[in-house]
Amino acid sequence: MAAEEGLVIACHTKAEFDAQMTKAKDANKLVIIDFTASWCGPCRFIAPVFVEYAKKFPGAVFLKVDVDELKEVAAFYAIEAMPTFLFIKNGEKVDTVVGARKEELQANITKHLGAASA
Repeated sequence: MAAEEGLVIACHTKAEFDAQMTKAKDANKLVIIDFTASWCGPCRFIAPVFVEYAKKFPGAVFLKVDVDELKEVAAFYAIEAMPTFLFIKNGEKVDTVVGARKEELQANITKHLGAASA
């Protein structure tokens, strides 16, 4: 089940994840993926911040992937630390933020969204 616009969409299956990625690519939207884990303290700290950014930047698609749930997706993107935030444009990785660094996360969203809408 997809979340409403402007909120974080949690992907629980590879098919769901692929569908969201395809939809975003077709719409030429920036995708920010939060690779998280239920046991990860910094992930829990940054989660509400990620939701705030999703509300603040409706022009991007915010996805959440639990690395234990979607090992295949985490492996595909070579995720080694949680949280890791990947920025994807047109199917290509354009940036990465590793760790619960909200200022860096916001700066990258602003930078890439500016480029996306230009």
